[in-house]
Amino acid sequence: MSEVTSAWLAGVLALALVVHIAWLARASRNRASAALAADTVSIRTIVTDAVDVSDGTAGVITWAGSWTGQRVQIRTIVDTLATRKLPARWLSVSITEPVAVPATFDMMMRPGSPTTFSNFDHLDHTLPKVAGFPAEAVLRTDRKGVSFPQDIIAGHLELFAEGRAKELLITPKGVRIVWLLAEAERARYGVFRQAEFGATGIDPNLIARLLTAASALRDAINQSERQAA
Repeated sequence: MSEVTSAWLAGVLALALVVHIAWLARASRNRASAALAADTVSIRTIVTDAVDVSDGTAGVITWAGSWTGQRVQIRTIVDTLATRKLPARWLSVSITEPVAVPATFDMMMRPGSPTTFSNFDHLDHTLPKVAGFPAEAVLRTDRKGVSFPQDIIAGHLELFAEGRAKELLITPKGVRIVWLLAEAERARYGVFRQAEFGATGIDPNLIARLLTAASALRDAINQSERQAA
């Protein structure tokens, strides 16, 4: 084979590779657009006035709206920070209404590597747990010496027995629950380092469950505070 022929074949192969990579990129964008549209439909099944308020952060989509007269926020986060683990797609559901707590209360299940969805690792003070909290849970706050209605909180943790609930965050501004939607496909991530999650969408029933749980906990805390006053 002559040098000219070899160079020609190398050029053809290089061009084919570029075209294939471009095709993969476009196919990935098309899948992402379709998935976003499907997620929006699912969310609006429960939060009928939800609008996309995303700020452009890579891997993060945020919707805001109202549910049963309360302001809420729904967010999906693709987390690729965790070392030695597959990338994960998280669902964050928040009631963004006042809660009668004196500071930030953050319960993280099985904390390990830093995450992109939480400031848990930046909270300086670890709280002791009362009976009723999961053994795998760690509690932290941003203020030393404050107390929280842990007995009430412990009575609203049924979701955390299922293994997919990751974080419960309570602040004076609201209640948030973070749930594991899916982990990336191992084969594709291992070869191409692409975080693909297949056909995993957002189940409207899951959104309703998480909102109901967050709302019930907020109501219980606020009612207890009113009674104490």
